[in-house]
This record gives sequence, structure tokens and C-alpha cells, in this order.
Amino acid sequence: MSVDGTPENPFTLGADDLARLDAIREALLDPSPRRIGRLDQWGLADSYETYTEIAAYRELSITMPDGTVLDASLSVPRNLAPGQTCPAVVLPAPLIDIGHRAYLGMIPRLALGGYAVLAYSQRGLARSTGEIHVAGPQDIADATVVVDSLMQIDGVDPDRVGFFGSSYGAGTSLLAAANDRRIKAVVGTSAWGDLFASLYENGTRHLKAFEALVQLFGEDRCSPEFREVIGKIRANTIDDTVREFARERSPRNHLNAYNDTATPILLTTAWHETVFSVPAVIELFNGLTGPKSLLVQVGDHGNGELPGLAGLLSKPTEMAYRWLDHHLGGSAGDGREPGYGIRSEYMHNLLSDLRHPDWESYALPKRRFHLTAPAAGQSDGQLAEGEPQAGWTRSVKSTGQGTDIVVAPRLVQTGLAERMGLPYVYKTADVDRGLAAVWTGAPLERAMRIQGDLELRVTVKPQQADATIVAYLLDVDPATGKGHIITHAPFTLTDRPAGESTTVAFPLQPAHYVLARGHRLQLVVDTHDPFFTTADTTTPVFTLDITSPEGSESHLDVPLGDLD
Repeated sequence: MSVDGTPENPFTLGADDLARLDAIREALLDPSPRRIGRLDQWGLADSYETYTEIAAYRELSITMPDGTVLDASLSVPRNLAPGQTCPAVVLPAPLIDIGHRAYLGMIPRLALGGYAVLAYSQRGLARSTGEIHVAGPQDIADATVVVDSLMQIDGVDPDRVGFFGSSYGAGTSLLAAANDRRIKAVVGTSAWGDLFASLYENGTRHLKAFEALVQLFGEDRCSPEFREVIGKIRANTIDDTVREFARERSPRNHLNAYNDTATPILLTTAWHETVFSVPAVIELFNGLTGPKSLLVQVGDHGNGELPGLAGLLSKPTEMAYRWLDHHLGGSAGDGREPGYGIRSEYMHNLLSDLRHPDWESYALPKRRFHLTAPAAGQSDGQLAEGEPQAGWTRSVKSTGQGTDIVVAPRLVQTGLAERMGLPYVYKTADVDRGLAAVWTGAPLERAMRIQGDLELRVTVKPQQADATIVAYLLDVDPATGKGHIITHAPFTLTDRPAGESTTVAFPLQPAHYVLARGHRLQLVVDTHDPFFTTADTTTPVFTLDITSPEGSESHLDVPLGDLD
């Protein structure tokens, strides 16, 4: 399933995707030979012809107590025997302009598995009325009303109701399950664990992704509360209002509710996720004590499940069918038992598939690489194991512009290319050493893997308050000088005065990456990335010193081990 977007709106579906979904909808509403036959060009005619024999589809509206009308669709099994019941799945919409219709490709599989399916667009999205609250308390109250309406349908088993959601729908599903004990199983693909961590990482705004999401929401449809938060984030005013807005919308803050009911929860995310915080999803997963599974894939937000939402095969949706079948008693999947624990792919191998029972057994022990001063006549320092290296200073200039190294040249699209085996290539020799400090490791004597959490410690002395640094770890081929990004993280020295030295230790995004023999690790630290802030030529140029004082030597901890 292609995504034909722009940097301003990377989440827009391509023309062929929209045409296919329109054809599916028309065939569901009017299952005539002509409508069904139109699906033949996508190889879907047989699936939907079978669907019309076993289930009935209709579109409907669900009215909330305050008069808000949610746009929805309902698929129910035909010819249930007297007294026979079926499981049901609720699908809250992802953040996309077609709303719940994004799930049309999943309906035949779920129907063949004996499920009733109710898909809906949350208030303010697509054709639903009302204002957008971003999975706030009003949206969670709406989800309860949606479940109430589902209970009124003949044959639906009230004890076998699950939720599946992608992206925005994942957050709605998880938060609804924390509030409504009738929800017996949850799948959240491209999920979020903590909304604040997704907006504001290590004191740094995720501005580019935030603006892309706001554009997709449409500010004119947002609630006054959300519009106030939008303004505060743009102004970099991160106060108690923003924190509370994010807190009540963060599944990580509802662990007690999930654990009290042992709600089975399947989560998916991506190594280069640029919308929601990966560490927060992992922390949510680690905090769950009931049945749980976590899938981490190559790519970016939504990349992994896109084919599955279209009715094709994808690892997240195949896992979801097994998960729902096992916990609700349907038969949409392949009959195999669902996996528990962690399932992962490594960059950039789409076909890789590793299993571990938990994060503790998944993450490799860390090896410490000390940051050193450049050798005589060299501009770059080394990443060196052994003794700490103190007493050096590396100065870079902050000009409001960054180097060629960035988190992702294009939101979502860069990650999608990674899934195709085409990671973005950086020419590390071209990185301006006046704007960035660089440290390079020795060539690897054998192929190795990075697997788990990373952490960087440096001492920073900026000549301007509230300075930001951005750290990138690259895989560099010395033979070509080309590098690929492994992971990254920003850090902003919030409320730190100019000219003061501060030692900071902060996590980089977790990674699962295979390094070829002879390649080198390279750490790049600069002061600007368009992912976190807009370019600003009006900002005064200032110097930022990176140092390694005695007793607080700078280092990078990497979970590095042999490939096998």
C-alpha cells in the first residue's frame, strides 16, 4: 500500500489506495456482480464475493449524549442460529481523512472469522461531527457508548468484545480498555505509550511531526482545549496545562487498570518511529503483567501495518488476527497460537524475525565507548574502549542551521524506503565539522549487532541559554564513506544559563541493527535538526563546547554483541 505524501502531509494516501477503498465500499454497500467485479483489478473480487455470502455490511450513525454524531459502519454475520453468539471487534479510526474507511480491507478476514465488526471515526474526524479532543476523556466516554450500541445487536457476545486500532485508533483503543472492563482484548499498532514523551523528548519538541499531525487534524475542528495546547507547544511553553493534557491521554498512566483485569494487549511500533516515543511504548509493555506482546519493525509510523489495513498480508495484522482469535474465540487468523513477549526485525532486513520472552532477555549488555580528543592533525575524535578520556574540549557553532545529518529527511516516507531495503545514505565526509563534533570507532573485526537501549553522556557548555544538542549514531562503510543512521536523540538544556557547564546523560532511541565486518560506528553531535525545530537565521550565532571533565568523562553506551 503506497503512501503518496509530501513533507507537509506525509500521511496522505495515494490515488490508487483511495480508488481501491472507494471500490470496496461500493461493493459492500451494493454487492452486485458489477460492483464486485470492479475489485478484480486488485485481486479482491473473490474475497468480497465470499464476504457477501456470510455477512452484511451497512453504514450508520451513532449519536452521543451531547448530540455529537459519529460516522460508523457495521458488519454482522448472516444466519446465526438461535442462541448462537459471535465475538465482536471495534475499530476506532486512525488519523486519516477517510476515517474508519481505512479499515475496509480488514472486514472480510474478520467476517470470515465469525466476528461482528463496528468501525467508527472519533468525534471531529472524517464525517463525524463535534470537535477533536485527541483521545481525551470525551473520546473515551464515546467509546463506552459505542460498546453500548454494539451490545444491542442480536448475536453479539457481550463477553467477547475487543478493540483494534492503528495510530490514533491505537491510542483510543488502549485508553478505552483502561476505562471499560467489557473490552477483553486490545491490539494497538503504531501505538503510543506516553503522549508527553512523544511531544517533548529530553526537553525537546518533536515539532515537525507535531505540525504534520495538526495539519491532518485541521485546527478549525479542534477543541478549545486542544487549540490552547497547540499554541503552547508552538511557543515552546511547556507548562502544567500541556503536561496534564498529555498525562490523561497516556496509556502508560493506566497500568493499574490493565493489570487489575489482566487485559491482553498487543502493541506494535517501529525502530525509526518519528511520531510517537518508542521508549515509552517499551516502558508500557514492560509494565504490563497480563498477556502481552510487542512487535518492533523496520521503518516509521504506520509502515508495517499499511498492507494489512488494505486487506493484504502484514505482520502486525496477522498477529492481530491470532491475538483476537485466541482471546475472543474467533477464527480470522491462521489457527496458530499468538506469540507472547517481543518479536523484532532488524534494520534494514524486512524478512528478519527474532523472538524473545521479555525486554531483559532481548537487550544485549552495554559496551562503553569513551569519547576522545582528535589525534594530531585530525578533526574527529575516536570512540574507544578502555580507559576514560578526560581533559579535552570540542567546540561547535550553533547558527540556526544544521548539518546534512537529520533524523529523517521525510516523515514516514524515509522509513517506508527503509522497509524496502533503501535506507537514506549520508556522506559523512561532507558533514561540516564547524557545526558538528564527530567521533568514529575502529573498524569492526567481525559482523556485530546492536540490540537494545543506548545512552550518551557528555558535558556541554553553551554560550546561550536553553541550547539543544542532537546526537546521531551512524553505521559507516570506510570503503565508500557512506553512512546510515542507526539511532538518534535530542537534548535541550532547559532553564540552564549561558556559559555554564552541565553534564547530561540521556537515552538514544532503542535500536536493532546489524553491522557488517569492517564498518565503523560514528557519533555525530550538532545543534539543529528540522525534525525538532524550524531553521532560524535570526538566532545569534554562538559557540557550544563539548567537554570531558575528570570524573565525568564523556562516553557512549552501546548494546553491542556478536551477530550469532
